[in-house]
Amino acid sequence: MNTKSPEAFRTISEVSKDLSLPQHVLRFWETKFIQIKPIKRGGGRRYYRPEDISLLRGIKSLLYNDGYTIRGVQKVIKEVGTKKILRNEVENNSFTVSEINTNQDNVNNTSSHHLGDGKRIKLMKVLNDLVELRKKIDQGE
Repeated sequence: MNTKSPEAFRTISEVSKDLSLPQHVLRFWETKFIQIKPIKRGGGRRYYRPEDISLLRGIKSLLYNDGYTIRGVQKVIKEVGTKKILRNEVENNSFTVSEINTNQDNVNNTSSHHLGDGKRIKLMKVLNDLVELRKKIDQGE
């Protein structure tokens, strides 16, 4: 389909076709995710680097496949960084709640992004294990 080298820069229309996303969505994501930085040439024409495309693919997967909100994806990027998203490209749904370093505020604020039933069950098991460990520590075991 595409005769360009994998390392070649892509225009917004090429990226739009490759990711099956409208161009306006890509432009909108640029405003929400500061990590997406296409090179802009004369006339404002955008050229996306391969890293930008991988990051966009990961963001798309988190939003469309894993049910995250934009704020939720921003939180994932803030907590685990873009390198993990670039490395995994998130296509295999490798992000689970247990991979993200959460603190008590994050556990209490579950409304910032959607958790699937499977992830919610895993999280509850982890929470129960932590509560049991805390009880053992408090008892001096």
